[in-house]
Amino acid sequence: MATSKDYLDYLLERLGNNPDVRIRPMMGEYLLYFRDKLVADICDNRLLIKPVSAVKELVPETEMQPPYDGAKPHIYIEDIDDGEFVLKLFETAYANLPAPKPKKKKA
Repeated sequence: MATSKDYLDYLLERLGNNPDVRIRPMMGEYLLYFRDKLVADICDNRLLIKPVSAVKELVPETEMQPPYDGAKPHIYIEDIDDGEFVLKLFETAYANLPAPKPKKKKA
């Protein structure tokens, strides 16, 4: 089951259409970038944040789920109604994830 446009629109609305959040479609699902750093996947109408220990500390009772078969488990955020809290989770993930590797120039 692919993520519905309604779910994506609802999530973006809850986040206040924050300019730091960018969504990129990927094979029927979505990648979520915060300040140009990949912090989460949106798959099957689920928000799945990269498994960063600082984020786990903020939501210790949450369940870990893989975004797709064969993937490493991510932190499943079931309640996306509190957009400010979700943005706090993104900021925490952003601060604790490595910088993206620079892209190689095409020859």
